[in-house]
Amino acid sequence: MIQAIFFDFNGVIIDDEPLQMAAYKVVLREHGIELTDSDYYSALGMDDKTFVRAAFERVKKTLSGDILKVILEGKSAQHRTLIEDHLPLFPGVVTFLKATARHYSLGLASMAMLTEIQYVLARSRLQSLFSVVVSAEDVNVCKPAPDCYRIALEKLNENRLNERLLPLLASECLVIEDSPPGIVSGRQAGMRTLGVTNTVSEEQLRGAGAEVVTASLADWTVDAIRHVFD
Repeated sequence: MIQAIFFDFNGVIIDDEPLQMAAYKVVLREHGIELTDSDYYSALGMDDKTFVRAAFERVKKTLSGDILKVILEGKSAQHRTLIEDHLPLFPGVVTFLKATARHYSLGLASMAMLTEIQYVLARSRLQSLFSVVVSAEDVNVCKPAPDCYRIALEKLNENRLNERLLPLLASECLVIEDSPPGIVSGRQAGMRTLGVTNTVSEEQLRGAGAEVVTASLADWTVDAIRHVFD
């Protein structure tokens, strides 16, 4: 039986993949790098540092630590400006999160920077729903490696130990992802997988091994989770 659900963040909870790309286009252009849509979407699952390093390597430019810091700060500032007036959460996701939080332990496992995650969760008043949050700062290698989901389960089980509850197995956890690297990450961590076609096609998600693929979390309920995955 599923006992915990781990969510990706960008592309699952917040509809901001195009906004992330737009922010990066602005800041990378300032350093002489033109980012294409293909460049961005081929890098899904990367953390920000890995993404910027790859962008510089692609055009054979040298990237110093100071320039990396400037780009990351500039991208975060651009992104925050783009969501300042309207927080683009996916339709139905707040209802789904609140419903599942009453029956499951919820966690976030994202390659986003913690400050960006915290800002969105605070504005949407969703932070109390998540028992654990794993961000880019918590891992040394990005998706499709399983590290982020393994760390999320470790953190969750630490909480359960403090509450004198038995630890959960990876097979008792469901991962909800929008990208092939995220699906692979969840599968390699030994967890069940639900793909959402918010960013890529059903074919791409199934090709990565997603057990189930849906067009929207608005179509899902606790009963649906139990029926499909239990």
